[in-house]
Amino acid sequence: MKKFAACLCFCLLLSCNAFAASSREDLQNRIDSAKVVIDEIMHAQDRSIPQNILEQATCVAVVPGMLKGAFVFGAQYGRGVVTCRTGHGWSAPVFIRMAGGSFGFQIGGQSTDLVLVAVNDRGFQDLLKSKFKIGGDASAAAGPVGRAGQASTDWKMNAELLSYSRSKGLFAGIDLDGTSVTQDKDATETYYGAPHSFESILRGNVAVPQGAVPFVRDVAHNFVKAKESK
Repeated sequence: MKKFAACLCFCLLLSCNAFAASSREDLQNRIDSAKVVIDEIMHAQDRSIPQNILEQATCVAVVPGMLKGAFVFGAQYGRGVVTCRTGHGWSAPVFIRMAGGSFGFQIGGQSTDLVLVAVNDRGFQDLLKSKFKIGGDASAAAGPVGRAGQASTDWKMNAELLSYSRSKGLFAGIDLDGTSVTQDKDATETYYGAPHSFESILRGNVAVPQGAVPFVRDVAHNFVKAKESK
């Protein structure tokens, strides 16, 4: 009974997160958290994203503290930010929601940081869609790790998106098949104070807000560093 009650509370938490409106302060905190995730991953040395993937990246999505729980039925929900490479640097961020579910005899719950890396133009086009499902509408693979860049290159032919997770300090590729990614247009409009399309922002047609500069600069720095280290 206690386990059922705990599961019910967790599901209610997921529902509240799914429909709760975010203030601009909430959204700034989300961007700041995304920067922390990028910082910690890139300082993981031999367990971070390989150099050759950093070089190929067209977009990076970060979902800090995605909630995951299960009691027979599994559920996961998170909100994050995306920036994409443009002809003059990296774009201002937009906001996304990720949600998924699974079925199995499992009990538990955790909070996990997620990172999605688009590695070609198809991955970029996926992120311009209002909604898509990983593994269905968009091909994805668990991303390899290792700064030495010796990871398998199969992803170059088979994946549009590479997915990673970080939990309890451990960073590794993760299978997110069945997870839906949705544009969070309300959050994006709240943060910018005006309606801008995802395409306009991610193509670099909207200036990076001051509060988002540290996050975008972090992504750009790691991309440029990967290029220069060749």
